Amino acid sequence: MRNYFSLPLVLLSITGIIFAIIMAENTSPYFDFAPRKDFLGTKTFAVTSKLIFKTGFYTHICSALVVWLAGIPQFWPLLVLKYPKWHRNLGKIYVFGILFLAAPSGLILAAFANGGLSAQVGFTLQCLVWWFLTFKAFLFIKEGNIAEHVRYMIRSLAVTYAAFSLRTESYVMYQFLGTKPIETYLTVVWLSWVGNLFLAEILLLTKIDRYFVKFIKPLK
Repeated sequence: MRNYFSLPLVLLSITGIIFAIIMAENTSPYFDFAPRKDFLGTKTFAVTSKLIFKTGFYTHICSALVVWLAGIPQFWPLLVLKYPKWHRNLGKIYVFGILFLAAPSGLILAAFANGGLSAQVGFTLQCLVWWFLTFKAFLFIKEGNIAEHVRYMIRSLAVTYAAFSLRTESYVMYQFLGTKPIETYLTVVWLSWVGNLFLAEILLLTKIDRYFVKFIKPLK
């Protein structure tokens, strides 16, 4: 009998679902469209009044949540084997959401990022890397190259999980390391996604991708 479950996968999935609920709760208040609410209050009126910023902001907070929810189940072996159509459809939502909505809108927000050039460059590179890794994963599955598809999906999801890492690392640095808010912010802008990619590469060195490939092969 195949082992459909592993402790790391279960913990990662539970963490992802909890964070999705938090994201939804944090996102929903913005839809009263108050111009100075929470995060928007950190921007100048000149920025928040721009149509391109408002379009990027609302597109990003909506699409990022959808991408997050679609991405969580992509590495559930039981879903891949028993419900392959669901796996493929969620994968299409994930890829489309990143390539056409979340990453492009993230680039818009990066141009207006607080913290100056370092933050703007950090967020811009994150979105470009996110787009590239996801696109490569898409190309490999179209070619039928399951092994490389899995490897690039692991990398893509590592960047997707940067949203979780950014908030977690911010809390740890501020509460336990005593860093100043601006120091914390400028650090996690880079650490959240670069650190996640570093961890993803370590996992790939352990050949973790082979565990998932054996479940996806029957779909070929």
